[in-house]
Amino acid sequence: MSVIVLTLIILIGAYFAGLLGSLTGLGGGFIIIPLLTLGLHVNIHYAIGASLVSVIATSSGSAAAYVKEGITNIRIGMFLEIATTIGALAGAMLALHVQTHVIAVIFGLILAFSAVMSFIKKVEVINAEGSAAATALRLNSTFPTPNGPVKYGVCNVGGGFFMMVFAGLISGLLGIGSGALKVLAMDTIMRIPFKVSTTTSNFMIGVTAAASAVVYLQRGYIDPGLSMPVVVGVLLGALSGSKILVHTTSSGWLRWLFTIVVGILAFQMIYNGLTGKI
Repeated sequence: MSVIVLTLIILIGAYFAGLLGSLTGLGGGFIIIPLLTLGLHVNIHYAIGASLVSVIATSSGSAAAYVKEGITNIRIGMFLEIATTIGALAGAMLALHVQTHVIAVIFGLILAFSAVMSFIKKVEVINAEGSAAATALRLNSTFPTPNGPVKYGVCNVGGGFFMMVFAGLISGLLGIGSGALKVLAMDTIMRIPFKVSTTTSNFMIGVTAAASAVVYLQRGYIDPGLSMPVVVGVLLGALSGSKILVHTTSSGWLRWLFTIVVGILAFQMIYNGLTGKI
């Protein structure tokens, strides 16, 4: 396979990874890693390095549009980043002692659980009033709809914060943005509208991935020849996804898309973990 053909394959794959990552709040890394390691037989350390760069690109490409439209809750994102940073530091230290294939199986089971939870929850109920903690921290907000701004309240702030510590832990261990766990924490535990959860997750994963990318850059695992088409493809896909999401009027199809993508990723993580490929 020539370099040009390989670059085009990565570019096209990265575009769809960025598109799905932007629409679901997962980030492009969940799709880039299987594409590079299983499809193109790239060393997993270099795949994770490119994945981290793509996560930053996804977040940068789509988060700006979501913030401009007023969908992203920046205050919640910055508050929960405290938890993910604590977890990421702990995860980076644990990574020296825990085998990655064991973590991959555990993470796959968590993904499968989140996919089932998203499938079961068919009706979205928006709480206008948040908890006392959310009110004190001024986390309650509104998001735009064709019928005007809709007010929503945030619940179970402590539970969501603890889940974000775990998301950061997994991110530090596997070098991913942990977007699925972040969406799960905000949508299911904190009762934040799904559209706000995915856009706020997009905003957060770039910050989390940037911290991990520095470590991989220092170790020489970020290859410019591999990362360049990944970044360009993911960025274009993320921009396309942000335009679709901003103009969509229903989050039902997003929930189905999230369930299908996370379900496939869960199977891949468990299979590759059990077979020792990750």
